[in-house]
Amino acid sequence: MTTANLLDFDLEGLAAFCEKLGEKKFRATQLYRWIHQRGASDFTQMTDLAKSLREKLATTARVEALPVITQHESKDGTIKWLFDVGDGNAVEAVFIPEDDRGTLCVSSQAGCAVGCRFCSTGHQGFSRNLGTGEIVAQLWFAEHFLRKHLKRDERVISNVVMMGMGEPLQNYSALVPALRTMLDDNAYGLSRRRVTVSTSGVVPMIDRLGADCPVALAVSLHAPNDPLRDDLVPLNRKYPIDELIEACKRYLAHAPRDFITFEYCMLDGVNDQPEHARQLVDLVRKHGISCKFNLIPFNPFPASGLLRSPQPRVLAFARTLSEAGLVTTVRKTRGDDIDAACGQLAGDVKDRTRAAERMAQRRAAEQRPVVLHPVRKTKTVSQEH
Repeated sequence: MTTANLLDFDLEGLAAFCEKLGEKKFRATQLYRWIHQRGASDFTQMTDLAKSLREKLATTARVEALPVITQHESKDGTIKWLFDVGDGNAVEAVFIPEDDRGTLCVSSQAGCAVGCRFCSTGHQGFSRNLGTGEIVAQLWFAEHFLRKHLKRDERVISNVVMMGMGEPLQNYSALVPALRTMLDDNAYGLSRRRVTVSTSGVVPMIDRLGADCPVALAVSLHAPNDPLRDDLVPLNRKYPIDELIEACKRYLAHAPRDFITFEYCMLDGVNDQPEHARQLVDLVRKHGISCKFNLIPFNPFPASGLLRSPQPRVLAFARTLSEAGLVTTVRKTRGDDIDAACGQLAGDVKDRTRAAERMAQRRAAEQRPVVLHPVRKTKTVSQEH
C-alpha cells in the first residue's frame, strides 16, 4: 500500500489529508509541529495525538527524509550533504554558519536546464524537478541534525536560500508549498526576509511569486547588457534584461525587503571590465530600481573554460558601483575546500540534456577555421548561442 510522505504537505495540505482520515483540522497543526519543530518521524512518539489517529497514520503516512550519501565539513565550519533522490540522481545542500546567522542553501532540481556557463550544475544538464517533500527534507534533516550535532535545543537555521542545484522558478508548483512550510510558525517560523529565492530570470514566475508567496528575491544577473548575458545566462534570450528588471520592480510592491539583490559572478576578462561596471550603473538608473549588488568570486571548474577575476579588479568594480550610490558587497567564499562554494554544486546528475556534449561541439565549432569562398564579396559568420 502506498503511503503519503507528510513532508510533501504545507499546513493546508496536511489539514486536507487529516480530513480525509476523518480527523479535525486542528490535528494537522499538532502533527505539523511534531514533524517540523521536533523532528519526529515515528508516530508512536506523538503522544498528544489520539491513539486512533496514530494507528491511522501508521498505515497511511510516513515521514521520510532523503538518504544521505556523503557529508563533508569544511575547515570554516561549512557542511555539505549529498542526498540520494533516486534513479541515480543526487542533490546537494550546504549549511553556512556565521556569527549572527545559520544559512542553509537548498536545491530545487536534480541538475538544471538553464545551462549558465559559469555553473557546474548547469554543465551537468537537467534530470528532474524535486517534489515539495524532497525540498523540505533538506531543511528537515539539516535542522534536526545540527541541533544534535551542536547540542542546541533552539533553532539553528535562521536563513534559507534557494540557491542550490536548479532553477527554483522552473519548479514552481513544488517550490511554493515548501516555502510556506519554511515560513509557518508551526513549522520553522522563518521570516520572509530570511528566505530567499534565487532565479536566473523566469519573468512570468517572478510575478506569480509576488502574488502567491513573496519572499526575498535574488536575481542572477551576471552581465549588464543583452549580448553578454545571452552568452552567460541562456534564459536571457527568452526574457531579456529590460523585461527582467521591470519584473523585479513589480516584485518590490510585494517583497518583504525594499530592494532586489542582483548576483554578479566575476569572470576574468568577460564581465569584469570598468565599462561593464559603468553599464550596470546606467542600467539601474534607467529603470530606477532599488537594488543591491552581490559580487561573487567565480569558483573555476575545468569544463567552464573561465577564470576568477583578480581581487584588485573585483574591488575596483565594486568601488565604481559604490561611488555611484549602489549598495555593493563582495561575497566571501565559503566551503570551497569541499566544493560547496557558489556555482560548485553538481551532485551526481544524469546528463539527460547532453549539455556537456553540446558544449564540446560548440567549442569545436568556434575553433574551426572560417573558409572564405571567392564568389562572395562579404562574409557573414553565424554563431549559435
